[in-house]
Amino acid sequence: MADAIQERLRGLVEKVAQKPAPQDPEESLFESGLLDSFALPDLVSAIEQEFAIKVPDADLNPRKFDSLSRMEAYISSRSGSA
Repeated sequence: MADAIQERLRGLVEKVAQKPAPQDPEESLFESGLLDSFALPDLVSAIEQEFAIKVPDADLNPRKFDSLSRMEAYISSRSGSA
């Protein structure tokens, strides 16, 4: 289940960044330069659509979306089951 979520997230990150996502799910997407603060709203919007969740403005923090594993944990906590 977690692998499926991570693969869906990888696809979203690659779509927004228009570059391959790192293989390491712990790698920082922002420190690596793959994503920046301008890409964050696009990524969050794509996540909301893909996983049918609403991300409150208070959660629009790059730390929550810094890596595939962090995004996976966030989505799991928001949706219960994706």
